[in-house]
Amino acid sequence: MIQTRLCLIRHGETTWNTEKRLQGHTDVPLNSHGEAQAVQMAQALKNIGLSFNTLYTSDLKRAADTANAIVQLFGIKAIINSDLRERHFGALQGLTTTEAPIAQPDIWKAHITRELDHDLDGGESIAQFAARIQRALENLRQQHPGETILVVSHGGALDMAYRIASGQSLSAERTVSVPNASLNWITHNGNQWAIESWADTKHLEGLSLENIDL
Repeated sequence: MIQTRLCLIRHGETTWNTEKRLQGHTDVPLNSHGEAQAVQMAQALKNIGLSFNTLYTSDLKRAADTANAIVQLFGIKAIINSDLRERHFGALQGLTTTEAPIAQPDIWKAHITRELDHDLDGGESIAQFAARIQRALENLRQQHPGETILVVSHGGALDMAYRIASGQSLSAERTVSVPNASLNWITHNGNQWAIESWADTKHLEGLSLENIDL
């Protein structure tokens, strides 16, 4: 049996995370705490002597800069993959979770009730987002059978990966946390995905915010 392992890493903290502002495809950089988290995460991988084959990252700056901490410490290159982006939140992008229900009440309701085919006025529907993340995961495991791959992505994308690997319904409420700079492991045995471990933040100093974009 060939087992492929993916370590899914959420990007470090951004100012918009602290403001509970929906980021989506908006290209927000890490804040100073997020930069420190990225370094701590990379060092944790070094400390356990992790051997991996390839590093992939979303093309958004907050993920790419998090991946860069691994690049600097391990002396490797990161492969940019735009399929690893966060969900596009349409009219909700840039709004806080307090502002959104007031500014866009109908769209916010569709968002929080997880209407699978609603694109949030110009964004991505949950169904479209799920198809994109599934495509990304399938491409990675087909390109790297039996290997260990690091993937730096986003809270919503990692929640979707959890759903795919665990069989959780797309319409179900979120059941797992996805903290900033956390390590989350999934595996594929040639037949199906499985969760190995999730939401590991023991390498981080101080608070790690959870994903609020869902």
